[in-house]
Amino acid sequence: MNHPNDPESPSVTSDMQTDYVVGQDNIKGQLGPIGFDIHNRVFVVSALASAIFIVLTLLFPERAGSTFQSIVAFSTGTLDWYFMILVDFFILFCLALVVLPYGSVRLGGADARPDHSYLSWFAMLFTAGIGIGLLFFGVLEPVYHANVSLPLGIASPFGADGALNPAAVDNASAMGLAGTYLHWGIHGWAVYIVMALALGLFTYNKGLPFSIRSAFFPILGERVWGWWGHVIDILAVFSTLFGLATSLGLGAQQANAGMNFVFGLEVSTLTQVIVIILVTAVALVSVWRGLEGGLKKLSEINMILAVLFFFFVLFAGPTLLAMAGFWSGLTTYVTDFIPLSAPFGREDDAYRQSWTIFYWAWWISWAPFVGMFIARVSRGRTVREFILCVLLVPSLFIFIWMGVFGSTALEQLYADPVGSLVKEYVIDNYRPELSLFGMLNELPLTGLMSTLGIVLALIFFVTSSDSGSLVIDTITAGGKIDAPRPQRMFWAVVEGLIAIVLLIGGGLTALQAGVTATAIPFSIVMLLMCYSIIKALNGELRLIRK
Repeated sequence: MNHPNDPESPSVTSDMQTDYVVGQDNIKGQLGPIGFDIHNRVFVVSALASAIFIVLTLLFPERAGSTFQSIVAFSTGTLDWYFMILVDFFILFCLALVVLPYGSVRLGGADARPDHSYLSWFAMLFTAGIGIGLLFFGVLEPVYHANVSLPLGIASPFGADGALNPAAVDNASAMGLAGTYLHWGIHGWAVYIVMALALGLFTYNKGLPFSIRSAFFPILGERVWGWWGHVIDILAVFSTLFGLATSLGLGAQQANAGMNFVFGLEVSTLTQVIVIILVTAVALVSVWRGLEGGLKKLSEINMILAVLFFFFVLFAGPTLLAMAGFWSGLTTYVTDFIPLSAPFGREDDAYRQSWTIFYWAWWISWAPFVGMFIARVSRGRTVREFILCVLLVPSLFIFIWMGVFGSTALEQLYADPVGSLVKEYVIDNYRPELSLFGMLNELPLTGLMSTLGIVLALIFFVTSSDSGSLVIDTITAGGKIDAPRPQRMFWAVVEGLIAIVLLIGGGLTALQAGVTATAIPFSIVMLLMCYSIIKALNGELRLIRK
């Protein structure tokens, strides 16, 4: 971390000076053999509020379930326009920074150079913002959008009598993929860019602590180290906790469904709770082993398995049709980008409200988690290079994955609409957690590849929990990145408990409610960050011109 009070940090020429020292408000001590180094306000409030939420949800699951449903209905039905405009604004904001002189500013100062090669940087960007979602939604979304939610009001390939209309298949497939790309493409990465750019500028260029509150120094001044800053960091903690809990809950549902598909294990909330407990235990081991011995090795293993899994689906399935489907979806995404992004004049509520708004809230909830990681690996890049690469490179990788998996499933569906398991799990008898396994059922080595899919989901689960607990611990330790490991283990347990109580309190609806409830206040934080970014960049341009 580059901080003026750190003697090992390179010198920083900054127009924003503060006497604040990282960790000066922390409480340090020992509880038996366990050491701790926690922020005296952020950690305590975040931990107590998490405990209260967990206890109340377990004590009153029915009331919690109805509350979660009300939150989802309000967020998707009343605030849909707000989320659509907000994320569209983030894209325009990023593009404006690219074309304006701000794009020449370098993260870390004029003399800074990248810490990582392009290849390593791209690989880290790709792994940063993805995870369980690729497995859970890679088949589900293209099939569902092409046949059920129908983005922009396209005609369904299936008539009222259930008969397939071949003339509507190509357009529906392309729009189904385009609607999926919208949720996984540059809209979401623009959200991450705002967070990562703010953290990078105020840490590397201004010499402030590596903390989200630092981005508000131009607005609050020294007050950012008081309760205003505490509130910002606490919001970031809960945004990250519920964003991660949603991913962990989806991962548990998919792993349970896969075990049922392959081994006949019962699908139930209890089984999913047991999965979360077991995988959280593995995550604790990974946390204890540290970054090099735990998270890094698991990430490398997962990347290798994910690549092998992708190429198996590509070559074992209809290879040329899958690549053609990817391209068709991409061209439709580009040509219909503006209509799909429009907040008003839409008649596709089943797509826009039920899917797009949830995704925008989910990306916002993940922004502190992923943004902090992207900022840590992007020092030395110019703002222009940073924005263009983060917008386009991970999006393209995800489009290829979704395009191949989605096109393979759509081809299976339309080739045999009566006997297709994809149709049964996605359209006829909605069981989203089984959609991937329905597609694998039509390929060779079904049992082996389904087992591999389960393993991938579980490892994504572990790496998300491990890296998420690192980010939350950094925030609740006052910006320190070397706090005692038991603190990270504590947050890994909290993440698992929140995922469990959300599943008990309403399943998928509760997971969606947790995301949208935290995304609403944190979205305001991110809007204010845009102003701070402009203030910081103006200061950098003045320094360059001196």
